[in-house]
Amino acid sequence: MKIASLYSGGKDSAYGLWWALNQGWEVKYLVNVKSKNNESYMFHIPNVQLTSLVSKATNIPLIEVITKGEKEKELLDLKKELSKLDIDGVISGALASEYQRSRIDHICEEIGIKSFAPLWHKKQDLILKDCAKIFDFRIVSVAAYGLSKKWLGKRITENNINELFKIMDKYKINKAFEGGEAETFVFDAPFFNKKIEVLDYEIIWDDKLECGSYNILNAKLVDK
Repeated sequence: MKIASLYSGGKDSAYGLWWALNQGWEVKYLVNVKSKNNESYMFHIPNVQLTSLVSKATNIPLIEVITKGEKEKELLDLKKELSKLDIDGVISGALASEYQRSRIDHICEEIGIKSFAPLWHKKQDLILKDCAKIFDFRIVSVAAYGLSKKWLGKRITENNINELFKIMDKYKINKAFEGGEAETFVFDAPFFNKKIEVLDYEIIWDDKLECGSYNILNAKLVDK
């Protein structure tokens, strides 16, 4: 099975890729959509430039899809690039969003390839716990009351995940951040031959809106 992995750098796309590799499938490409619209309906925005380092760390070629991020039209940009690839299917980290899952499925059906979403409707708290065990992943943006500035850039581990769950329960935050309450990025994973080290970053925070982002300005690959 020759696969392209839709890879944003976030925990869900990393989990999907990890799952595909564990099936013994040939992941021929990482496909990252770079949207010029920060309010993209479909695609992860924060720190997507680091997917080039992920490509080097995994030895999987990166296909970058540049889009204006206009609703529905951004999907046509993705479809155009996927149709050029010699693949049997696409794997995504779709977990609960019908909007996302249905559109990826539709694109794949039109191209004549399969769509795989191994996280689909899995228990969200268990996925988050698995990611904390498997990956070095950190919160890179927050946009929900209860998630304070202190979480920006913080790695989620088995030691602090229960604190995060308490906040999620108190403020009714989706445990997969499916409502856009936060975004994540994976800096190391079992399928990386090197890990990403942050050299410089900035934290942007809006006190009034209680939201912000952890923006990586410089990073490199280092030995594990």
